[in-house]
This record gives sequence, C-alpha cells and structure tokens, in this order.
Amino acid sequence: MVQFGGEVVNTRPSGSHTPTQMGSGHFPREGFNRAAYFRNVQVVDWDNNLLPARDLRLVADHPACYGIQGGYNRAWGNYFYYGGPGRNVHCP
Repeated sequence: MVQFGGEVVNTRPSGSHTPTQMGSGHFPREGFNRAAYFRNVQVVDWDNNLLPARDLRLVADHPACYGIQGGYNRAWGNYFYYGGPGRNVHCP
C-alpha cells in the first residue's frame, strides 16, 4: 500500500474556511490546462522495478473546497487531477 496526499492547515481564526489554494487553485473537473495533475503514476517494487499504480482510491475530505478526479488512458497511464480554491461559495 502506498499513501500520499496534500494538506492545507486551517485554524479558522475568522470562523470560515481558509482561502489557501491547493494545486493550481482550480477544481479537477476543469481538466488539462487548468487543474494540477499527476500522470503516469508508478510505484517501485522490492526489486527496484517501476510498476503502474493500479486500483487507485482517490479521496477528498472536503470536496467543496478541494477535489480529486482520476482515470487512465494510454498516453498518460494512471493519472489524477487535484486541487481547488479553498474558500468559495460552496465552501464557507
């Protein structure tokens, strides 16, 4: 199992979510040229071989603030878009 993620610290001093962006500050649904992404996601096995990451489980704790969306294609292999603007009308 391999885990990794992003974190935005919000102490909520004003009682609302932080306006700190994650990634490019755009939601994953905005896609290429807007959202931040990783492509050709691979892991290294015990014998130092690169293997495509499979069965990715993508989780966003606060999807109205920051999201993640993945897929697979022949050009990019396993990929995911991630990020968001932080505080917005749907993430107060």
